[in-house]
Amino acid sequence: MSMFCNQCEQTAKGTGCTTIGVCGKQPEVSALQDLTIYALRGLSLVALAAREKGIIDAKIDEYTAKALFTTLTNVNFDPARFDVYVREIVAHRKALAARAGVDFSEGPAAFEPASTLDGLVAQAEIGSVTAGAEDADIRSLKQILLYGMKGVAAYVDHAAILGQTDAAVFGFLHKGLAAGYDGVARDLGAWIELAMECGRANLRAMELLDAGNTTTYGHPVPTQVPLGHRKGKCILVSGHDLKDLFELLKQTEGKGIDIYTHGEMLPTHAYPELKKFPHFYGHFGTAWQNQHKEFPAFPGAILFTTNCIQKPQASYAANVFTTGLVGWPGLVHCENHDFTPVINKALELPGFTDDVPGKTVTVGFGRNTVMSVAPAVIDAVKSGAIRHFFLVGGCDGAKPGRNYYTEFVEKTPADTVVLTLACGKFRFFDKDLGTIGGIPRLLDVGQCNDAYSAIKIASALAEAFNCGVNDLPLSLVLSWYEQKAVAILLTLLAIGIKDIRLGPSLPAFVTPNVLKFLVDNFNIKPISTADEDLKAILG
Repeated sequence: MSMFCNQCEQTAKGTGCTTIGVCGKQPEVSALQDLTIYALRGLSLVALAAREKGIIDAKIDEYTAKALFTTLTNVNFDPARFDVYVREIVAHRKALAARAGVDFSEGPAAFEPASTLDGLVAQAEIGSVTAGAEDADIRSLKQILLYGMKGVAAYVDHAAILGQTDAAVFGFLHKGLAAGYDGVARDLGAWIELAMECGRANLRAMELLDAGNTTTYGHPVPTQVPLGHRKGKCILVSGHDLKDLFELLKQTEGKGIDIYTHGEMLPTHAYPELKKFPHFYGHFGTAWQNQHKEFPAFPGAILFTTNCIQKPQASYAANVFTTGLVGWPGLVHCENHDFTPVINKALELPGFTDDVPGKTVTVGFGRNTVMSVAPAVIDAVKSGAIRHFFLVGGCDGAKPGRNYYTEFVEKTPADTVVLTLACGKFRFFDKDLGTIGGIPRLLDVGQCNDAYSAIKIASALAEAFNCGVNDLPLSLVLSWYEQKAVAILLTLLAIGIKDIRLGPSLPAFVTPNVLKFLVDNFNIKPISTADEDLKAILG
């Protein structure tokens, strides 16, 4: 069967995956993800109608975000799980419609799932992003909105797990999912406004997640993290979820098992409540796309907590476990934060047989840390010791062209500071750029959602200098791969940030006319070469 998916940066031929996903997604899973979104559109239509009658169901709101999150790149590859989601979505829709006394006779709110998995796959064409014959630019904006909402859903889900929710953000997700099926005629301007609304909703979602992380585990503090290892049994934790990590740390206390982070879990070493565990030791490996090269060398169990999973290779597949929304056919899935299978596997495996200290990297430069030295930073700018700030961050990936970010950071002058976040930093995270007046030139702000911290830092600096953020000596040089990066980009645009450089390639779902709008209104531009971009920025 055929498929079409162009939601990630590595999509085949820069246009779309049509036989199998570059990520490893099979056509069957792609179809089921499309159908999941279509079913969610129906649930959202009913949820909006229920809201008009004063009925807001928090459980359905949170379920909507979870189900949408499962369709994000590198999260769930298990067709059996999507079979369950589609049927649960329809059941929730029918129950809410009965409560609210609403009825839809056609469209996604009247969708009836087939009785078999094969039948669901056959139905999926109704939810394809290529369905319909609308204007190409409107289709482009619909995709930008959908992919942005997937990013919002990820952050909203993480925040809800930590008890932080906002009905308004869920209300937007329902509004965005219903758009195109709600009977409202929208021109290009209206779809652009919806995309900007998505950006504003994502800012709130990141704020909620920040509150959940910091009130539960404390504000990050500068922390040195070993990149080597020490003798002993071990578990490697990948993904993004702090609660999963915390629960694993509790369950492994006193068992002689060291916990290592992978990928975007690196910044978790800076949280005070996680740092308290003496067996929370170090970091192993780099970004998500290198796991096939790196995981065969890890002598313990491996746990995936959110997205970033790739097809496990035979050499280590038996050691890989999933939890939460992550799914891969045949892997053991841990429910309700019970990591007993992971622990047992770690005790069974040999673990590291020697001590290899290796390098260290420093993490923990969130907004609280940076703003605690704000007077020194401001004085350094005024004196000329700091000429410019660069925010170089975003997603990493395997597609050629990403060495640009390594070269760019290496070539930044000694009187500039580089802030970084998300897994794009693994192109240069272990570089020693030195210091300026005791302030490290390379500051790790955190995970991708910590773009919220970066925005707060920029806003505080703008206030200190009595200017707008766009007037600061600050340049954003971003890399994208998946849909959380789309959501963050929409947030930056929605709050008026201009002159962003984006790479390594522009999204396949952005048409020339939509790109022209972004260039004309925000001066967004593709990266060129490190030398050319540094010259253009610094003069």
